[in-house]
Amino acid sequence: MNWTLMWDSLPRLLAALPLTLQLVALALAFGAVLAFATALLRLSGNRVAVALTSAYTFIFRGTPLLVQIFLIYYGLSQIDLIRDSFLWPVLSQPMWCAILALALNTGAYTSEILRGAIETVPQGQVEAARACGMSRVRLFRRIVLPVAIRQMLPAYGNEVILMVKASSLASTITMMEITGVARRMIAQTFAVFEIFIVAGILYLLINFVATRLIKHAEWRMTPYLRARA
Repeated sequence: MNWTLMWDSLPRLLAALPLTLQLVALALAFGAVLAFATALLRLSGNRVAVALTSAYTFIFRGTPLLVQIFLIYYGLSQIDLIRDSFLWPVLSQPMWCAILALALNTGAYTSEILRGAIETVPQGQVEAARACGMSRVRLFRRIVLPVAIRQMLPAYGNEVILMVKASSLASTITMMEITGVARRMIAQTFAVFEIFIVAGILYLLINFVATRLIKHAEWRMTPYLRARA
């Protein structure tokens, strides 16, 4: 084990940390918006909306993320309509292609998590809110959504961890995030074991912070459980 090489590789890998965090943060943000819209459409009762959103979640949950990244990065450039559109300056960049693939993937998974959480909201609370004269919008905003978010947090925490690890696949389309920099350093030094250990530790630290934040959010959103404890 070359400890000196591991220590010397740390600054270069840390320099790639902001790009990794940016990929994960933007993918989760766009994916959350997409998941919210998809979950509502799945629960709307409209046959067309249900069919389209079901197809979307089935495709993106049923195919490998790496294939999705390749199709978006290499496939969209083969379509003349996209190359001639205003979207091309964005979709021609590997970073936005990676973000789009990650967002579509996490949006499909998160929409199912959110839909399941909404469906498990106790009907007694919904009926009590209706008895108080709440409108459908206010009932959803004040009762259903907060309860659903609280119930989905543990599962969503797992999705955040998966997205952090999945961001490493962006290195396959020339993104120099942590894994991309690690692969370049390995090509120069042939020290696969040492450099990947350092990269793995960085991913582990990111996920440790993410799990702590999710735990803190659960603690803040369950005051009744804190009082009981």
